[in-house]
Amino acid sequence: MSTGAIITVVVVAVVVAAALAVRFARGGAGRRERVLRRHFGPEYELSVAEHAGDTAAAHRDLDERLARYRDLRTEPLSGELRERYVAEWAGAQEQFIDSPERTVAIADELLARLARDRGYPSESYAEQVAALSVHHAHCVQGYRQIHNAAARAREGLTDTEELREAVVHARPFFEDLVKPPHHGDTHQAATPAPAPTAHRSGRGGRWALGLGQTKKGGAW
Repeated sequence: MSTGAIITVVVVAVVVAAALAVRFARGGAGRRERVLRRHFGPEYELSVAEHAGDTAAAHRDLDERLARYRDLRTEPLSGELRERYVAEWAGAQEQFIDSPERTVAIADELLARLARDRGYPSESYAEQVAALSVHHAHCVQGYRQIHNAAARAREGLTDTEELREAVVHARPFFEDLVKPPHHGDTHQAATPAPAPTAHRSGRGGRWALGLGQTKKGGAW
């Protein structure tokens, strides 16, 4: 075989090997993306957005969360503690019409305490949310929303509708954390109060938070 033919064979082999390597890398990245999307759901898109569309950076972020918190052992609530949290959440909702800012502040603190009692990290909000995002990926955004709304409310930067939406969106997260370990079991504790709904009152277009309860004696 001539020198020219050998060089041609070598070049072709290198090109084929490079093409196979690229294809393999893309296939691996595609498989990893599917795994992360399946596990994190809406958290996947949120992470990509937070990294300005850089999927590689988002994957590193999500992989790090999985490595740190996938094996985190959490504890179910006792029946008594579950009942207490359900009552506290309903009580917070009842205060909304008179003090939406206070309701959001109470709910934010309640959710942080609930996550701690379930065994999630409590040293910092950021660490707690990162751990929760691994185990409650489909509803943890509601916790972020009410936490941010509480912070904005302290600065006087929110309106009633923003606070109402924060409570509504935090509810699925609350229910996910408070439910019994075997959801659907016949030994479940109390069912959380109905989700809040809004209607405009006649007082200057003010939003009221309906709680699915009957008004007696002028109080909810």
